[in-house]
Order: sequence, then structure tokens, then C-alpha cells
Amino acid sequence: MAKLYFHYSTMNAGKSTLLLQASYNYRERGMATLLLTAALDDRAGTGRIASRIGIGADALTFDSQTDLFALIETQGRDSACIFIDEAQFLSADQVWQLARVADDLNIPVMCYGLRVDFRGELFPGSAALLALADDMREVRTICFCGRKATMVIRRDEQGRAITEGDQIQVGGDETYVSLCRRHWREATGA
Repeated sequence: MAKLYFHYSTMNAGKSTLLLQASYNYRERGMATLLLTAALDDRAGTGRIASRIGIGADALTFDSQTDLFALIETQGRDSACIFIDEAQFLSADQVWQLARVADDLNIPVMCYGLRVDFRGELFPGSAALLALADDMREVRTICFCGRKATMVIRRDEQGRAITEGDQIQVGGDETYVSLCRRHWREATGA
């Protein structure tokens, strides 16, 4: 029986690297995979999943209007596994669609994404995955102090933590820093 998986962490933990490695392992054994990523994150190019260590792969994109069950049913039916990058940008309905892919199409779905935003709040896609996933795995990274990083701050141009603003702002190392809860509290004044 296929499962819905959620691999979650903060920024710069290697989630995309793990996704690309897992997809490669399937393909190396002659099995097809379908890769999807959020259309709004085009830092590596539209329809491209890339890791900070330099590996990447082409992917289909999704936005808030994409019916993922229908997309996978038509374009991924022969896939041994479906891989979703930037899963925090999924809607709750889309997470249910992915659950249907695992349940009704019997195709495993591996989702990789952030758990919380810079304010310490769950993303809608992450909240739905935490509720519905059959298996959840934390991808660990570390704070500058050496503790496990579980939070992320968004920085302004001067490097100060921002505590208000839109939940979604695509960025990388220039914008976000992963921290342990203690240092996130210190940086944000929480």
C-alpha cells in the first residue's frame, strides 16, 4: 500500500538534495518518477528543483489552482513515486489530492517542505501534511550555536529579523537564517 510522506525542516537542511537523491535512486533502477515544484519559486529557473550543493532536475510546476490528482493521474500514472518540492506551498485541498494519489492510484507521494514560517506559524500545506501524512520525517539542520535548528528568521537588508509581513516571500541565504528556538526568540523578541 502506497503512503503519503512529509519530510520537513527549516531552510538549508538539504530537503531538495534528499528529494533529488531519492528520485535518482528510483530512476537508476529503471523506475519512472514524477517531480513537481511550486511555480512561485523560480530561483533555480521555472520548473527546476535545485540543491545548494549543485545538483538539480526538471519538474512540473503547480500553483494554487492545480488539481494534483488529475495532473498525476494523466502525467504520472506510470510513476513508481511522486516527489513534491516546496510542499509548504500546497493548499489543504491539494494535500487531500495527494492522499488520494497514494490511496486510490497506489503511488507513493514524497513531499518535502518547510514546517513553519519566519513568524513560527505553520504553512497551510505543512499543517495539512502534518495532519494527513502516513509517515513524517524531520530533516535536521543546525543553528549557529550547534543545537538543532527548528525555526527560521527573515532578515531585512541590514540583517535584522523581520517579524511582520506576508507569509510567503521566496528567498535563500540572503533572506533567511535557520535557528534553534532560543536564538529565534532572541532574534525576534518573542
